Amino acid sequence: MIKITQLSQLDLNASYTYADYLTWQLDKTVELIKGKIMMMSPAPNVKHQSISWQLSGILFQYFKTKDCHAFAAPFDVRLYNSQKSLVADKEIHTVIQPDLCVICDLDKLTEQGCLGAPDLIIEILSKGNSKKEVQTKYQLYQESGVTEYWVVYPYEQTVNQFVLDQSTNKYQLMRMFAEDDIATSHIFPDLEIDLKEVFAE
Repeated sequence: MIKITQLSQLDLNASYTYADYLTWQLDKTVELIKGKIMMMSPAPNVKHQSISWQLSGILFQYFKTKDCHAFAAPFDVRLYNSQKSLVADKEIHTVIQPDLCVICDLDKLTEQGCLGAPDLIIEILSKGNSKKEVQTKYQLYQESGVTEYWVVYPYEQTVNQFVLDQSTNKYQLMRMFAEDDIATSHIFPDLEIDLKEVFAE
């Protein structure tokens, strides 16, 4: 088997599985979205990393006494359609690395990361994120059954909170938080996040 160490060795128009992904030793970080390779944005800037660090600290403090676990990227999350049963690595075509995620069903945790939808995902947008990327992740998390999804806009200093409607399996925009709000989680009601601290320079 040929050792894959460069992106140029792969066909970007081909469809791959998680089993393929595990064999790659690339010098660049990629995600796999429904079998297609998606390049991740260049290394996050200071603003992105500062927000991620603040949120990581808050989530760590909150969840350290809870049964749920919080993780920060790089952390592989393998997703599949929530309407389908558990599938093998060779049948999984999506692996992503959310900025932050929370998993309460600890049976989903494996040595490789998470198999199945986290309960909460937080994505911090970078200037390099395209509209297509944002829409793709939104649809992917909705289809996979991620209960709560936050999109953080660093330059606008806002957060959009989406919650999955269990009757329709569609996201509803629950809240829009601004720079000096206390953001609260829908599924963890006592998780309160002071955005003034999160967005502090």
